[in-house]
Amino acid sequence: MYLSGDISINEMGGPIENGYFGRCDDAGKKCGARLAYRLKEDGGWMVLDEIRGNFAFEGLTLRVRSIDSGFAGDGEAFNGDVVEIGLPDTVRYNDVRFKIAGSNTPRPTDPGFQQTDIFAVEMQGDVIMEGNLLVFPTGNP
Repeated sequence: MYLSGDISINEMGGPIENGYFGRCDDAGKKCGARLAYRLKEDGGWMVLDEIRGNFAFEGLTLRVRSIDSGFAGDGEAFNGDVVEIGLPDTVRYNDVRFKIAGSNTPRPTDPGFQQTDIFAVEMQGDVIMEGNLLVFPTGNP
């Protein structure tokens, strides 16, 4: 499968307005999408917060690939199918912003919420990408 796209994420802010979230022009509020993920079952949360901006790409590919080796001795022996995401040649970023943070809860509205911002990223311009990303399925379908 060959994909091209132009994606905008919360350019003006999201629909939620409360004590934490608000419009992007309100300096006292947080603006943008939020993605929280946990690395261990009983661990804390890593967060991509205040995600917004626009990016475009052409030539992202998706396919299923069979791997039956240990990656020429670089990895553990593996015999199965993986999802291969072929990275596009160029990704164009327009005012893309997000923060990477640690949090004790997945949502800012959860009781006892505390978050520590680690660093902020702002991206503008073209990025040349090469290679593939392999996704290894786990569990039973």
